[in-house]
Amino acid sequence: MLRRCLDLLAPSLAEPGATVVDCTLGLGGHSEALLSTFPAARLIALDRDREALRLAGERLAPYADRATLVHAVYDELPDVLARLGVPRVQGVLFDLGVSSMQLDEAERGFAYAQDAPLDMRMDQTRGRSAADVLNTYPPGELVRVLRSYGEEKQAKRIVEAVVREREKEPFSHSARLVELIRDALPQAVKRTGGNPAKRTFQALRIEVNGELDVLERAVPAAVDALAVGGRIAVLSYHSLEDRLVKRVLTAGADSTAPPGLPVVPEQYQPRLKLLTRGAELPTEDEIAENRRAAPARLRGAERIREAHTS
Repeated sequence: MLRRCLDLLAPSLAEPGATVVDCTLGLGGHSEALLSTFPAARLIALDRDREALRLAGERLAPYADRATLVHAVYDELPDVLARLGVPRVQGVLFDLGVSSMQLDEAERGFAYAQDAPLDMRMDQTRGRSAADVLNTYPPGELVRVLRSYGEEKQAKRIVEAVVREREKEPFSHSARLVELIRDALPQAVKRTGGNPAKRTFQALRIEVNGELDVLERAVPAAVDALAVGGRIAVLSYHSLEDRLVKRVLTAGADSTAPPGLPVVPEQYQPRLKLLTRGAELPTEDEIAENRRAAPARLRGAERIREAHTS
């Protein structure tokens, strides 16, 4: 859906001096496309993964004079812009979820298809790992994580098995967890919906990285950073992310006026105009080319007026 992201952002990035923020740099594919498509634009790119920053830096070396790469989580966007002396930007892009690099490097522990240490930290220099969560959280808290972040209906059954097993030996690797989940689930559940460990791994990853808490702060901050006429595009990969993005963008596009006013005063007018009807989905061709694109949901909005300050 890269082409569609570029099309959404294009009207605000054509002018010389336009600044676009890639909040999820990863390996730099989107950033490279932004820099090559909009030769007058400057890029600020954020990532919490130092290895991603290093590799993306090599990829973006030809554009070094127009690109600033920053080690930061995307909810730190206001601080990053303040440090760089950039009061407003013309475009913001989020490509949420796990980067291909993180999925493909077995030792990171994101993928349930191969045995690896249960780490799952996007920034491996800080925070607790997925193994820490599995081995130390009280059962009730583990059930909450699996239900809230994995939408796992069998959370209680899985957690009971985890608690039994961790008393014998702490969890350290993914294969043991995958096997435990397979054994814990009823046959009927295992027959549908792909790998039965998928939802548990998603839940652990979100918990380890505080993904939804970060996103809840980051999207409103990104909207606030947009100049009038600036645009935001967000690619989500599961319903929890998409619902959160939808809520923020829809709220910005609604009038905040009390009901019944014959004329809506300026301070109650919407700040945003939605650029997508609902969430746009990838085409069949895109999914055929990259199956990881299948769950993607794209939403976009344009800043149409400043926030009212009383």
